Amino acid sequence: MNGKPATSPIPVLQTTAISKRYGSVVALDSVDFEVYPGEVLGLIGDNGAGKSTLTKILAGAVTADSGSIFYKGRPCSFVTPRDAMRAGIESVYQDLSLAPDLDVSANLFLGREPLRKGFWGMLDFYDPADMRARCAEHLGDFGLKLEKLDQPVDSLSGGQRQAIAVARAVLWGREVVIMDEPTAALGITQSALVLALMRRAAGSGTAVIFVSHNLPHIFEACDRIVVLRQSKRVGTLDPKRASMDETVSLMTGATPKLGGDQP
Repeated sequence: MNGKPATSPIPVLQTTAISKRYGSVVALDSVDFEVYPGEVLGLIGDNGAGKSTLTKILAGAVTADSGSIFYKGRPCSFVTPRDAMRAGIESVYQDLSLAPDLDVSANLFLGREPLRKGFWGMLDFYDPADMRARCAEHLGDFGLKLEKLDQPVDSLSGGQRQAIAVARAVLWGREVVIMDEPTAALGITQSALVLALMRRAAGSGTAVIFVSHNLPHIFEACDRIVVLRQSKRVGTLDPKRASMDETVSLMTGATPKLGGDQP
């Protein structure tokens, strides 16, 4: 998939002229952005380019000073992360936001535990058996096999913990999953697992926004690449046509002959 997918002409999530300032610092300067269902979109830029601010606005954690957000073509406003989550937008950050002492299934349903009705419709209680059954089914859909779902996530490898965080985001992020540096602290094998999970999520129709400084991973996993520099969007690249050198030049301020398009 390159450019606008023919089957989905309307972005699932879009911004127009989004701007954000922190005092005298301009974090985002009139940025247009769009991501389509079923694509992995790379979002890259040097430190301070505006990547984190943009993704936090999309996730409802930060409010833009100006500009508009559109969800499936309609204007929307995410005031809190809960607003974005209700729309099916989930985020995976570097710290994973996992509860290390809880088991795999408990982390997958963290804050959304299925309940079994108590006596006379009162005193509802958690249903761990149902959670583990649903957890095994969901992980199986992504090709993840763990020997024990009742083991604490603190006992898992870094790649397995990252996979659990991604699987949780995909389970609840029906429309968009935002992944901020998910492979930063992982080895080759573990990174490959996470990249494969992103592709599987996109294959099911979920839009994936992949933020990373690792350009080989960006080129391997992404369908399009959006480049930010000094708070502005400066280009959109096709990873099948653009070179690594062109990408670095665009990130750092040179003006190469691009293999993609440049808005």
